[in-house]
Amino acid sequence: MNKENILYVIIGMLAGVMLGYIGTNSLNRSVPVPATSGGGPGGGQSSAQMPADHPPVAEGGAQSAQSAQSAQSVQSAGAQADVTATLEQARREPNNFEAQMKAGDLFYQIRRYDQALEHYTRAQQIRPKDFTALASLGNANFDRAQYEEAARWYEQALAVRPDDVNVRTDLGLTYYLRMPRDLDRAVAVYRDSLQRDPRHEQTLQNLVTALIDKGDRAAAADYLKRLEAVNPNNQAIVQFRARLGAQ
Repeated sequence: MNKENILYVIIGMLAGVMLGYIGTNSLNRSVPVPATSGGGPGGGQSSAQMPADHPPVAEGGAQSAQSAQSAQSVQSAGAQADVTATLEQARREPNNFEAQMKAGDLFYQIRRYDQALEHYTRAQQIRPKDFTALASLGNANFDRAQYEEAARWYEQALAVRPDDVNVRTDLGLTYYLRMPRDLDRAVAVYRDSLQRDPRHEQTLQNLVTALIDKGDRAAAADYLKRLEAVNPNNQAIVQFRARLGAQ
């Protein structure tokens, strides 16, 4: 397959991903959600009034369905045009930082990490100290399971923005996931993150996991209490309690 055909395939994939996001967001806005006891978002009543096994009902019947199909076609065409323009601009303007980042983000969305890295690398070469470019290089390598390389980019990003707890927590996770694991380093990075944001839920969750794996039951129980205080509905809490009880 030549490069031109490959480009058309990629454009089709990217347009499909974008359309999927558009369709999902549109669906979430248009389908009423039964009201919760706490009066949360989406307190529509009409779905709750239907029997549990009743199929979804669209107002307007066939006309509504035809309108939805027409809108979807327009959205698909628009998405494909946007993708085409973005990739073409990145090809024509290799020294355009924004164009390279946008192209990298499009490839990242469809998990074409090698192509995403090409564009992120070009962007970082244009602006060597740009935090977003450095963090994006870390993310793309992380999702390729290249944890040592991801850590290298995360560390450079943190040199620019030391207090970004999300990136620092991802750095800790690179030590946890690499083989062999470096649990001590992971724990140290997570604790460093919590010095900057003591209530960062993902850091607390990751730290409890690492401490349990280390066998440090007392410290794990302490941080589990902190996690429960931040979000008592965190889905990992039950598993953590079970693991600590088993130990």
